[in-house]
Amino acid sequence: MTILQAIILGIIQGLTEFIPVSSTAHLLIGQELLGIPASDAMFAFLILVQWGTLVSLFIYFGKDLLNILRAFFVSLKDFRSLQDFGNLSMDARMAWFALIATIPALVVGYLLKDALEALFRTPLLAASVRLFSAAILLSLAEWLGKRTRAEKEMTATDAFIVGLFQVFAVFPGASRSGSTIAGGMLRGFTREAAARFAFLMSIPVMLAAGAYESLDLIQMSGLAEFLPVLAVGFVSAALVGWAAIRWLMAYLSKHSLYSFAVYCAVVGSVVLGVYIWG
Repeated sequence: MTILQAIILGIIQGLTEFIPVSSTAHLLIGQELLGIPASDAMFAFLILVQWGTLVSLFIYFGKDLLNILRAFFVSLKDFRSLQDFGNLSMDARMAWFALIATIPALVVGYLLKDALEALFRTPLLAASVRLFSAAILLSLAEWLGKRTRAEKEMTATDAFIVGLFQVFAVFPGASRSGSTIAGGMLRGFTREAAARFAFLMSIPVMLAAGAYESLDLIQMSGLAEFLPVLAVGFVSAALVGWAAIRWLMAYLSKHSLYSFAVYCAVVGSVVLGVYIWG
């Protein structure tokens, strides 16, 4: 992979990580269009470049995340308070809800790591599956979601169920943000509340996935040549990701998700056709 290819893939990651169209699918399409062969190094790049968009989250939601983190550690000092989430501050509850929502995806991701790597060996097929899955979930969310509940009404049960939707982003594969936003909307939350929680709960999963992949990266041959490529992809993903979050939060206050669903269905159909007929 060249520096230019890494910048292009970083831009794709930044544009599509938070917009519910599956960043992984678009990275796989980009990989195919750029002629980059599937390999352990490419799989590592696709996982680790997500940390660039984590920086976007930290910048955009910086003040909120600091308050949530501070409240979380305060709640740890009094374990009795955890027996009743109603006694916790809203920030503390959000921290615990994000952790609860993370559990299903971490378990499935760990158990199916080998299957996921095998799927990444056929980029176009994997991309089409993710895009179709996203289209279905987003359509169901708009069709069935009542969109009347605010973030402050969230319960531990809501968090766990939204976490189950994040499993769709792991296997068979869909948009992470699309899956979790859809899960939140199907629990009755507004688009904005569902999106905000989806971004919050993505942090532990992205950190864990990146940390796990970093262990393999350390043992990779040619690491010195790979790090500069990863760095430029990381930076471009961070810069573009911040702009994407800002745009999406404004968009969701006035528009539905149907446009994203249609986009995913159309692009998924094209990609699947290319894969089948080559």
